[in-house]
Amino acid sequence: MLTILKTMVAQIDVLETMSPIDFLSFRDFLSSASGFQSWQFRAFEFAFGNKNAKALERYPADSTERTALEKRLAAPTIWDAFLRFIAGHGHTVPPELLSRDVTAPIEESAALQQTLVGIYREQRPEASICELLVDFDEGVQEWRYRHVKMVERTIGFKQGTGGSPGAAYLRTTLFKPFFPDLWTIRSQL
Repeated sequence: MLTILKTMVAQIDVLETMSPIDFLSFRDFLSSASGFQSWQFRAFEFAFGNKNAKALERYPADSTERTALEKRLAAPTIWDAFLRFIAGHGHTVPPELLSRDVTAPIEESAALQQTLVGIYREQRPEASICELLVDFDEGVQEWRYRHVKMVERTIGFKQGTGGSPGAAYLRTTLFKPFFPDLWTIRSQL
């Protein structure tokens, strides 16, 4: 997965070789081809915990896309699976996190952070999984940043290809990690 993310980030280097005029020469052909409207991108975000039921409204009620997203919205996230994994390996995970509403955003937990700090300090094998999650999270954040800068470079602050507010919307997605507890504990290690 990290290799795929690195490839996605590297593709932006290629796109940035275009001038704004070059991009505008084919922008209209993209039509609704945007991440804002991509059900696959929404499914990706839902899987990692960035869930927003309002995103479903962009798809017709009985469409294949909406059905797939409704399923993903109701499913546990990667974070939920990770919490079950560490609980299954004898680590203390607050019960409310194991039974949380999986359609809700992932929120930080001071109690869980204590467990995570313990995993790192004891140099448990589970710390390697934590680091893989951080690597992935950082890769997504890097992609988001590079994407915003590419959009600003090619279309400035015009409306986005899929009808979104463009760069203004994309900026709101920056620096929002999927796994906030793993970032917060950095200052506690």
